[in-house]
Amino acid sequence: MELKDKLISSFMAFEEQIDTNVDIHELRSEAIKHFEEEGFPTKKLEDWKYTSLNSLIKEDFTIFPKVENALEYSAVKRFFVDDIDTYKVVFIDGKYSSYLSQTTHDRFDVCTMSSALNKPQYKSVIENYFNKIVAKDGMTSLNTAFSQEGAYVFVPKNTIVEKPIQIVSFSTGSEASLLVQPRNLVVVGENSQVQIIERHQSLTSNSVLTNVVTEIFADKSAVVDYYKIQNDHLNASLIDHTFIEQKGQSNCSVHTFSFGGKLTRNNLNFYQRGEHINSTLKGVTIIEGKQHVDHHTLVHHIEPNCESHQDYKGIYDERAVGVFNGRVLVEKEAQKTNAFQSNNNIVVNDKATINTKPQLEIFADDVKCSHGCTIGQLDDEALFYMRSRGIPAKEARALLMYAFANNVLESVRIPEMKKRITKLIAMKLNVNLGFNL
Repeated sequence: MELKDKLISSFMAFEEQIDTNVDIHELRSEAIKHFEEEGFPTKKLEDWKYTSLNSLIKEDFTIFPKVENALEYSAVKRFFVDDIDTYKVVFIDGKYSSYLSQTTHDRFDVCTMSSALNKPQYKSVIENYFNKIVAKDGMTSLNTAFSQEGAYVFVPKNTIVEKPIQIVSFSTGSEASLLVQPRNLVVVGENSQVQIIERHQSLTSNSVLTNVVTEIFADKSAVVDYYKIQNDHLNASLIDHTFIEQKGQSNCSVHTFSFGGKLTRNNLNFYQRGEHINSTLKGVTIIEGKQHVDHHTLVHHIEPNCESHQDYKGIYDERAVGVFNGRVLVEKEAQKTNAFQSNNNIVVNDKATINTKPQLEIFADDVKCSHGCTIGQLDDEALFYMRSRGIPAKEARALLMYAFANNVLESVRIPEMKKRITKLIAMKLNVNLGFNL
């Protein structure tokens, strides 16, 4: 049985085994119908021109794991940013792990989507926010149809969440191949602040496909600082959809660090619905072998006097494939928009492939917008200079590549997070940088 048919036939069993309200049931039913019509995206679609899912959808993925595994914290500690105190929402093979989690309902909610979808005290938030800004396509509809578990974060107005929140999903390899579909909802009230770190991590070489959807709502003057760490096994694939709606004077940033996995697709969409909004999208990609990372971004400038800043850096070795498709849409009413977009790439090996397509669609006449992309190799003169000063070739190349990516790290606001990413970059470049940041 093909994966699409397996998913459609499994939907009824899924609905029967969970408690849900009528509205969510209808939403899921509509979503599975849409998935049945759309199916999995193919390279015939312009947005998927350079990314094929054919090898993935041939897998016989398990949809409902038969075994529930437990993990000791000591066995997975290295996958957390563990040198600071944080809230944690942890999942094992798609199931919530209370043992590894640290949640709260004191002044704000950090808990699970299953609780929010099924308990009456969360009904108004679910009605107002759940599935309201998700762009409908085959993969997001599939996630909505099977939406049950994930992280739920609700921060009321005038509240600062003092500790970062970590959302971590582990796959244990209990199944030969596993499909998991987390669904996250983050609502940040007026004049409130939150920092979130998200990671999906396979613990074995078994095949896993994660199809995750995250909705983030930032009210007036809210601050949302979001980090994605993607450094998984070579048999793990991730399709990540993140949708962010901002109100006036809010400030949202998303940093995406893509270092590992078989196939990674990041769909990141910002919708600016107010004035004096600032949106920041930054990323570092370092991959090798036959790894594939595809970044698709959208910033929709709807109202005037707003800014957006995109800066994505990529380093590609061997037969790695990188894709960047960044779209900035400026509506007629969005005068005084300031939008910057940059995608710069280093090709370490001439067999690596980069496909980059920065896009500006501007319907306003009083704006400041720019975009650009570069693809090249390391500067031979800089390498020669560093080697003439006694720096070995390997270290010189690594330092140049680190310097190339460093301006993305400068805007990381969690010092421990910055230190962790610096170490991951050093590991990917296979060198000891010899300094701490």
